[in-house]
Amino acid sequence: MKAFGFLSFGHYADMPGSATRTAGDMLRQTIEIAQGADEIGVNGAYVRVHHFARQSASPMPLLSAMAATTTRIEVGTGVIDMRYENPLYFAEEAAALDLIADGRIALGISRGSPETALRGYEAFGYTGSEDPRGADLARDKFDLFLEAINGAGVVQGDPRQVGEGRYLAVEPRSETLRDHIWWGSGSRATAEETGRKGLNLMSSTLVTEATGQPFHELQREQIDLYRAAYKEAGHTGAPRVSVSRSVFPLVTDQDRAYFGLRSAESGDQIGVIDGHRSTFGKTYADEPDALIEQLKNDEAVMAADTLMITIPNQLGPEYNLHVLQAFAEHVAPALGWRPNTEGPVTGDPV
Repeated sequence: MKAFGFLSFGHYADMPGSATRTAGDMLRQTIEIAQGADEIGVNGAYVRVHHFARQSASPMPLLSAMAATTTRIEVGTGVIDMRYENPLYFAEEAAALDLIADGRIALGISRGSPETALRGYEAFGYTGSEDPRGADLARDKFDLFLEAINGAGVVQGDPRQVGEGRYLAVEPRSETLRDHIWWGSGSRATAEETGRKGLNLMSSTLVTEATGQPFHELQREQIDLYRAAYKEAGHTGAPRVSVSRSVFPLVTDQDRAYFGLRSAESGDQIGVIDGHRSTFGKTYADEPDALIEQLKNDEAVMAADTLMITIPNQLGPEYNLHVLQAFAEHVAPALGWRPNTEGPVTGDPV
């Protein structure tokens, strides 16, 4: 692990105990957390994307505001559901964001997680999928998105204006954008496909497989298969890999009141999500010295370059910045952390 960032689900609800009552609260507070995290030295600020729910949904305005009001921190998503996207308009948006942020982005994209809406992407106008989960739709649109950001001509030009036989690419373009695209992988098979395509790998707090192995071992296998496929496909360089965890250093009485029981009760869980028997990672909540040892023994955390820490955003910016500060001060240095003042995060050569 070289770097860490926060991952916010962007929950908001008008309920007792919540510091995030409205969508406006959530958006402004996420920007505030990103600004504070940038000053702490945190490397990344990432948001989840869920439609038809009281959570963060349309990430581009939020990421643009975060990028424009910070200096060093990377901003991104975990993950954008490609089923809901227009691939060419998304290519324009992503390029504009990459230019605004001067390359400080990490756009996680995938087929998306299960939504509260039944085939909600069809309500957005994206129909024709032959897969009940829309995986074919997501793959086809993602392939077109990659062509577009690579500068391919995607529409025939009007010969009266641009000459005969000319095809036009979307604008604006960012030459660095493809280096900042991640695929959110939930299985070993999709991790290998991500490697073959030469993309960065974003792995979550669950794996859509259950073999009886501990979660971190399954995820480490996923990372190893990804890197092997990346190399076998002839790609060179140092691709990025991230994993997500819930991590809470217990350094105050408030921390212990909120999360103290998690250290004794937490463990991997097996469940079914989207029709797949899946393994879910545990929550880490303990005193800093104990957390260091636990995370050093987490094979996937140590194999990845970036750890995304999921935050309880409804507890407000002050508390969430305390969590990030405590991790930066008491835990991260022992795991190999390099603060954002030392420059952009790099992956490991394969």
